[in-house]
Amino acid sequence: MWDRILDRMMRDFIQRRALALTYPDGTRRVYGEEDAAPIEVTLHDPGLPRRLVLNTDLAVGEAYMDGRLTIGQDDLEGFLACATENAGVGDDVWWRRATAAIFKARRRFDQWNPARRARENVAHHYDLSSELYDLFLDADRQYSCGYFPDPSMSLDAAQEAKKHHIAGKLLLQPDMEVLEIGCGWGGMALTLARDYGVRVLGVTLSEEQHRTACQRAADAGLQDRVRFELRDYREVTGEFDRVVSIGMFEHVGVPHYVEYFRNVRDRLKEGGVALIHTIGRAYVPGHTSPWIQKYIFPGGYCPALSEMSAAVEKSGLYSCDVEVWRLHYAETLRHWHDRFVANEDKARALYDDRFCRMWRYYLKACEVTFRHNRQCVFQYQMTKRQEAVPLSRDYLYREPNRKMEAAE
Repeated sequence: MWDRILDRMMRDFIQRRALALTYPDGTRRVYGEEDAAPIEVTLHDPGLPRRLVLNTDLAVGEAYMDGRLTIGQDDLEGFLACATENAGVGDDVWWRRATAAIFKARRRFDQWNPARRARENVAHHYDLSSELYDLFLDADRQYSCGYFPDPSMSLDAAQEAKKHHIAGKLLLQPDMEVLEIGCGWGGMALTLARDYGVRVLGVTLSEEQHRTACQRAADAGLQDRVRFELRDYREVTGEFDRVVSIGMFEHVGVPHYVEYFRNVRDRLKEGGVALIHTIGRAYVPGHTSPWIQKYIFPGGYCPALSEMSAAVEKSGLYSCDVEVWRLHYAETLRHWHDRFVANEDKARALYDDRFCRMWRYYLKACEVTFRHNRQCVFQYQMTKRQEAVPLSRDYLYREPNRKMEAAE
């Protein structure tokens, strides 16, 4: 029965490209375009068709991790591109509508992130071994989208460009006080202090990131300008000239959006400027992949612009600029994936084969989602007063990637 239901689902779903599925009993069926070379997928577990019918996204990821689903020549990119491209055009398939409604209905529970739960969610991902992140990130450990105005740029150059592009939007002056919500391993805060002469408070919930960031500040001799604290953004008090957050808003959760932006407002001085950099969806509100939710980012969600803007409107902040980055994150993830694969033996020594398959699946699934299914990045600039920033975006490009000497 489950094989027949899965066969019907596949016939409805695969409309572009082609996929050949070999069932556990040896039956092989081809779906999609007749003249396309199919991606070969084999199911090795008799119980897998039932799992695929009941929760396709979660079952596919878990089966690949466990080796119960294999792909011809391990063409993970081809398989995920086929699935993602069809997901982007198959919203009206009956079973996809039903599962989307179920996951969206439980979204408030999945994304309810009070401080204690937020700490647990952060620890799940960001307190993994520091050595793991050294295997695929750039030298500054920027774990967010790089900026590729030139597609041939290296990953390190793109991450530097990202930091200075954001700094330009913050309109920094020496000795300004800056709050960074979600400071990671400290790279952005250290760059702002060193190159722009500001003072930065960075907050994180990750013990591993906090320890590393503090050590980096000490090594750079910037303890007098940068401090890092292990605390929730909701616990921060005081006012700052600037607030910046890069790749943290994805962990806030829809039920907390208004609370988040009211905190941003309360932390800003009257003439202050905030810049929020987040993954988003160029589509209507949705839900997080169940596999990503379980294995990678519990409590995470990438917002539609309508969701983000509605919360900003209720906070009393003035929206000054929204920039949309499209394929920049796809290129960033390509670099991360290729670096991870090149260092996979080292990752296997830290964890095991199953973890390595999980991590490759995560990086490649995210990349193809940016390439084929309406995922993007929003940079949202906001203030308390509309005159706090220039009237046009020209100021960003008059002196590209400009830096201020900290000594000035």
